[in-house]
Amino acid sequence: MSEYKNFDVVIIGGSYAGLSAAMTLGRALRNVLIIDSGKPCNRQTPHAHNLITHDGKSPAEISAEARKQVLAYPTVIWLDDLAVSVTGEDHHFIVSTVGERHFMAKKILFATGVKDLMPPIPGIAESWGISVVHCPYCHGYEYRGQNTGILINGDMALDFGKFIQHWTNHLTIFTNGPATFDAAVHEKILSLNIQINEKKIRELDHHNGYIKALIFEDQSQVELTALYARLPFEQHCPIPEKMGCNLTEHGHIQVDEAQKTNVAGIYAAGDNTTMFRGLSMAMAGGTMAGARMNHELINEVHS
Repeated sequence: MSEYKNFDVVIIGGSYAGLSAAMTLGRALRNVLIIDSGKPCNRQTPHAHNLITHDGKSPAEISAEARKQVLAYPTVIWLDDLAVSVTGEDHHFIVSTVGERHFMAKKILFATGVKDLMPPIPGIAESWGISVVHCPYCHGYEYRGQNTGILINGDMALDFGKFIQHWTNHLTIFTNGPATFDAAVHEKILSLNIQINEKKIRELDHHNGYIKALIFEDQSQVELTALYARLPFEQHCPIPEKMGCNLTEHGHIQVDEAQKTNVAGIYAAGDNTTMFRGLSMAMAGGTMAGARMNHELINEVHS
């Protein structure tokens, strides 16, 4: 690839949304470059679920198979690199990478995901995606009926507690310090036979990411098998916001039904656009983005 090679679309992020978009565009005879830095948010997760035909496979295995299929299309190219800037405007974008490569594109797709912000509790980061999880549709079946915790505080504790109780009755809410929800919420949670533990957590005891217990600052501990956590996050890639793409109140890139942002020529798909973080959702968003970008490019030629 020479400097400033022209592409119809540059896709930044080569996980499930990016690969799905690339396949759609490759089948539409579009010249596509995928730039990926190799750090998907589910890289620690041993098994992916709730994805028909691939249930139980590792995310790495699924993405490797997808990448092989996508790159079989001769107009799709893969680059191991990190995009550091996008400049220009619709039909005249320039993408630059940390490897000092530069590419021109008519359209840009950000499939860059989000970065979960870990609390300062030893063991949480090492267990994230393994036994510290965020989604019962992805992991709840495997941990059904087992001793389960929810790391959460605030009024959302009640709704999330009722939700997770569908998978297990052995449930405790850990607020990691004094509860910030009011007495009425507190009583309602207890009436559902969900325990509340307000002790400050010192660390999570685990073996290779599988929880054994939560250990508290007073040296007491509670045995657990799984811990749900609704962690704060930030956009994994800062470029969309720098380009003027609007974010929602929750911090996702704002897109319409076609995965199009408010900036002409820029699309986004995957976890960076929605709270519904599942492989099938990312794939669907990528497919939609690829189809709509191709449709837009066709219309621009014939306008």
